[in-house]
Amino acid sequence: MKRILVVATRQIGDVLLTTPLIRAARERWPESQIEVVGFSGTLGILRGNPDINRVIELPLRLGWSGFRALTRQIWRRYDLALITQPGDRAHLIGWIAARTRSGIVPAEGKSNWLKRSLLAHAVESAGDRGKVHVVAEKLSLLTPWLDTARSAPRVVLPTADALPNEVEAQLTPDVIVIHVPSMWSYKQWPVQHYRLLAGELLDRGWQIILTGSASARDRECIAPLLTLASAPQLLDLSGQLDFNQLATLFGKAKLYIGPDTSVSHLAAAAGLPVIAIFGPTNPLRWRPWPAEAPVKSFFVRRAPVQSEGNVTVLQEASMGCVPCGRAGCDDHLQSRSDCLQAITPQRVLTQALAELESNSQNRA
Repeated sequence: MKRILVVATRQIGDVLLTTPLIRAARERWPESQIEVVGFSGTLGILRGNPDINRVIELPLRLGWSGFRALTRQIWRRYDLALITQPGDRAHLIGWIAARTRSGIVPAEGKSNWLKRSLLAHAVESAGDRGKVHVVAEKLSLLTPWLDTARSAPRVVLPTADALPNEVEAQLTPDVIVIHVPSMWSYKQWPVQHYRLLAGELLDRGWQIILTGSASARDRECIAPLLTLASAPQLLDLSGQLDFNQLATLFGKAKLYIGPDTSVSHLAAAAGLPVIAIFGPTNPLRWRPWPAEAPVKSFFVRRAPVQSEGNVTVLQEASMGCVPCGRAGCDDHLQSRSDCLQAITPQRVLTQALAELESNSQNRA
């Protein structure tokens, strides 16, 4: 396999979780040219990845002219296409790119028979209600060429870049990173819960750093916390750091607290203790992947708290519907999620203090 194309046409966090697959392909074929195709705005989290030779960015809507241009660019250029998404567009791109294709197909779907017929190797996915983590699922695309059963794959961080000088000068040894915003309402732990949690940690002398993008939604979520304290005790770095700089920040922090989002996956890969607050999302599929993942995981679908390596996931286990795998209680992106509302700030604070105490003792 001299030329390999990885098709990763999904959101940022899912793109990051393809990196164990890419690392395994690099180790299997060290001299190969490995390229990744994905949507514009999602591939920045791969910048500096040593296993990738090139990325190909696509607009979210290609149109006929864009599709023709892509076809001319990649037609049968590759020996192997690894299709990491079950969607029709991803499989079409893989078919155009390579004669040999390994791809993920949904357990149910009208086009399954066609997708399977076009693949040298098919990995069946049960979707968001399944039991296999997406990292392991993607890695199994290499099963015909590599024994992946006993591997403990690692998520590969983007290259760490220096923080802005004015940020570096204000950091203390007692940094806790809190990521308040979620892209969609149904994954959003209440902002007022974050405010109460951050206030308690500030009162105990911790420096709180807020992360997020410069989008209007992220700014709206972060705004209620900005009155809790002034710099440097509280630093709002939303919209100021790229993924490479976030990797550096996480190397300096004592703890990260956040929702089911790409930044939580990045923090987990960086190795610092992570508390991830989960609602409808299935942790068997989407929990942040630990920096040092064990070969066998003992995670279950629902538990009040469960940990693996540097990752701790909190859920509202008293609700029998958790995790439903839906987009909240009303099953749409702007839906509420009662299971997230029910996770109290005090509960997250108790877990955070326990993590900080444990890490302090380990260092001693």
